[in-house]
Amino acid sequence: MGKTTGFLEYKRKDESYLPVAERLQHYKEFTVPLEESELKKQGGRCMDCGIPFCHSGCPLGNLIPDFNDMVYRGKWKEAAQILHRTNNFPEFTGRLCPAPCEESCVLGINEDPVSIENIEKNIAEKAFEEGWIQPEPPIQRTGKSVGIIGSGPAGLAAAQQLNRAGHLVTVYERDEKIGGLLRYGIPDFKLQKDIIDRRLDILTKEGIVFKTNTHVGKNVSIERLRTEHDALLLCGGSTQRRSIPIKGSHLKGIYQAMDFLKQNNERVDGKKAWEELIEATGKKVIVIGGGDTGSDCIGTSNRQGAASVYNFEILSRPGTERPEDQPWPYWPMRLRTSSSHQEGVDRVFGISTKEFIGDDKGNLTGLVTCEVEWVDQPGSNRKQLKEIPHTEKTWECDMALLALGFTGPDATLVDQLGLQKDPRGNVKASVNDHKTNMEGIFSAGDMRRGQSLIVWAISEGRQAAHHVDEYLTGSSSLPLKNLQDDLPRR
Repeated sequence: MGKTTGFLEYKRKDESYLPVAERLQHYKEFTVPLEESELKKQGGRCMDCGIPFCHSGCPLGNLIPDFNDMVYRGKWKEAAQILHRTNNFPEFTGRLCPAPCEESCVLGINEDPVSIENIEKNIAEKAFEEGWIQPEPPIQRTGKSVGIIGSGPAGLAAAQQLNRAGHLVTVYERDEKIGGLLRYGIPDFKLQKDIIDRRLDILTKEGIVFKTNTHVGKNVSIERLRTEHDALLLCGGSTQRRSIPIKGSHLKGIYQAMDFLKQNNERVDGKKAWEELIEATGKKVIVIGGGDTGSDCIGTSNRQGAASVYNFEILSRPGTERPEDQPWPYWPMRLRTSSSHQEGVDRVFGISTKEFIGDDKGNLTGLVTCEVEWVDQPGSNRKQLKEIPHTEKTWECDMALLALGFTGPDATLVDQLGLQKDPRGNVKASVNDHKTNMEGIFSAGDMRRGQSLIVWAISEGRQAAHHVDEYLTGSSSLPLKNLQDDLPRR
């Protein structure tokens, strides 16, 4: 390592944020980067720990100590080369990943872990700034054609890998622009869309073909794609949204979080017309469901000028320290406060919504909740949800956003192809080769794995590309990392 005692000499230092009042006036990213000299010190905090558990914490297997060492030494180009060996899009993960690598950092056992995610983002930005990231089209083509359905991180990663192998790759996207949830689900204040477009320009120049407004199974037939391509890779994501089947769920003013977020992203992009405007301005907003999507709804609602914002979570309030039953290096379930939470929200834990209330015109005016607790279930390691008697409460609310997660992929394509599903409703495709029950059809990302992280999606896309390449040519030189599906999911 470049600085063997760096972890003793330097304290962790993260990027700062613009003041809340200032950043709520726009949708641009609001982090204030560290100076390069400080970033070098942060890279120097990486220990010569012998066994770098950050590798196993990262689904991509990023070579973290290696690029940290290069940053400390000021060898940014070498750091970028090392980072891109395992990660196609570090500019995305460096902004959006919850950094499971940091939770498994050896230094994190008794100190603040190395700021891996921020270092990763800055390596990527330095590489773009210096012009080191250039299109790398394949030297020769195999003549084989692959159709990839879905342009989220799994589809884009697989597309770049298969294109590098020399195959002709076409990516099909049902929306107007490429990016999947990166474009339509992540607010611009977390990921400005010019960051996506910058990378898409590279992919296009490398020879990948993108087709938008193409909803396979609806306005483009499956039979046509199977005829045009030698293999299909399904990366359509997990898009079936959970709802709350309770009284009043039909009322006006209750929206799925992704409908709210997508429309706002389209507004920021310049679109001006919708059948119904979903807007939090001046409203008493309650976001039902935590996680990243709930946090994004909070940040967006505040930027739209909501009168108040509450966030309901059915789970009990977690502690701030690592629970005893979730030891290092596993991912701990503890209280996490995002930048959106810091911008203004009342968080309520251990609460369940029982009924929505409306006026005589069908508009949402409030909701009824009760407090809940999670109790041990006899003969099982699982907890059981139990209502606490006499805790019902009525809340004023004229806009409810449901951020409850997803239950599986769109059934249209899956059913038309006759694909088998796993018990959770996802496309059944083995992690060993990503093959479905239909010849020449593969699946990756949330569509196969279920709702998960961007870093898992990229990892899945890379691994699926290896197996598609192997299917088409008999062997593959594309990198392959064995995913550890038995590890706890987040």
